[in-house]
Amino acid sequence: MAKRALISVSNKDGILEFAKELVALDYEILSTGGTKKMLQDNDVPVTAVDEVTKFPEILDGRVKTLNPLIHGGLLGKFDDPSHQAQMNEHGIEPIEIVCVNLYPFVETISKPNVTWDDAIENIDIGGPTMLRSAAKNHQYVTVIVDSDDYAKVLEELKAQGSTGLETRKRLAAKVFRHTAAYDSYISNYLTEEEFPENLTMTYELKQTLRYGENPHQKAAFYQKRLGSDFSLAYATQLHGKELSYNNIQDGNAALQIVKEFDIPSAVAVKHMNPCGVGTGTTIEEAFDKAYEADPTSIFGGIIALNREVDVATAEKLSGIFLEIIIAPSFTEEALAILTQKKNIRLMTINFAQENQDKLKVVSVEGGLLVQEDDAFGFAEADVKVVTDREPTEEEWAALKLGWAVVKHVKSNAIVVTDTQMTLGVGAGQMNRVGSAKIALEQAGEKAKGAALASDAFFPMNDTVETAASAGITAIIQPGGSIKDQDSIDKANEYGIAMIFTGVRHFKH
Repeated sequence: MAKRALISVSNKDGILEFAKELVALDYEILSTGGTKKMLQDNDVPVTAVDEVTKFPEILDGRVKTLNPLIHGGLLGKFDDPSHQAQMNEHGIEPIEIVCVNLYPFVETISKPNVTWDDAIENIDIGGPTMLRSAAKNHQYVTVIVDSDDYAKVLEELKAQGSTGLETRKRLAAKVFRHTAAYDSYISNYLTEEEFPENLTMTYELKQTLRYGENPHQKAAFYQKRLGSDFSLAYATQLHGKELSYNNIQDGNAALQIVKEFDIPSAVAVKHMNPCGVGTGTTIEEAFDKAYEADPTSIFGGIIALNREVDVATAEKLSGIFLEIIIAPSFTEEALAILTQKKNIRLMTINFAQENQDKLKVVSVEGGLLVQEDDAFGFAEADVKVVTDREPTEEEWAALKLGWAVVKHVKSNAIVVTDTQMTLGVGAGQMNRVGSAKIALEQAGEKAKGAALASDAFFPMNDTVETAASAGITAIIQPGGSIKDQDSIDKANEYGIAMIFTGVRHFKH
């Protein structure tokens, strides 16, 4: 009796050669639908599944392989006398190899204007059932879901007549990962609840990394198949070394800040905090401002720009040691300049921002924290001038810039700005005055006439006192403290214009 292999694939890459090799090894090929036709058209002997089941495909192909004569052959234990007796009684022959992949559900829902009916019809039922049956019975059955595994299976079949148990176990585990991911895409597509009782997410391995945050930690980078294009996971690397774990973290932080701006803008990041943010009429001017904000900390940093990098900007970028430059594009001349630096990573990203992830996920020991993205901006805030003096036009511009940046700085966060750039950044201190002192010290004399932004309210008036002593003339903060009036009174005492937004922007 010939050995049997069941082949039914939507991805036809390599399947013809694989089937021919199996036939040469005395396997009878069972198949359905388009796979059967392709094999027949290429003169590969093939047996239709309905010849085995004696039951036709029905319900527009929804039912083809859901039959005991198929699943008995997949699930029967080849060396169990009881199983063998039952299989003989019912005319069930064992199937030793299963090669199946699934209806293209993800590809279908990724298409523009896909209909609900199209999505539902591309939910595979028989395929996952066959895969799971074969994977459960991997002690006896070789199951393949990935064309990359064809060569390994054939190598073992030719060398020893069958695959090894370790290979079958590895392939079975791959199948269960595959079907779990497939079901996850379907459940997420159908789920309307924002926070369902079970949260399933699927990520695909993009690359293994040399190490994690530190050299003694292993790490890898995974991407969402249906994730945002505005992401390092979907960036194109034009030049430079492989990305590191810390590069990815910092690059992501830079992208989240630069997306706040429509005008030409440049963001420099170190350790996931901005060390300089600049805007201008050109991308060169924006970078000049970001560099001027902190020419010391930018060394070894990550730069994100929201306009194409031109020659003038590239010449300035090339004069600094930088880890990564991220932009929508680079001119050929700019690339020629920057690629002279061997290790610098040059990345392009789709800045269309049409497919932004709505939820942010953070791992904690034993669980995940999930929240909406902090997309609340100045336009949505209930802005109120709470002091006697209103901000001037220039102060309004500086306050808006500070408010856009401060929500991306680790709490407690204070940012000092003028109309085009950050002047000082105080991040991650245990008290707000400490952050203010750091930001104001960095701003120095430039703090005179500048604006100060705080991610959360002032619990007392000491931050206003500190700001006033450095020459700050305008403050933006959420408000909401029981001692707000103390801060308002202190601002009025120094002639500072202060506005409340009613919105806190903690970032932990």
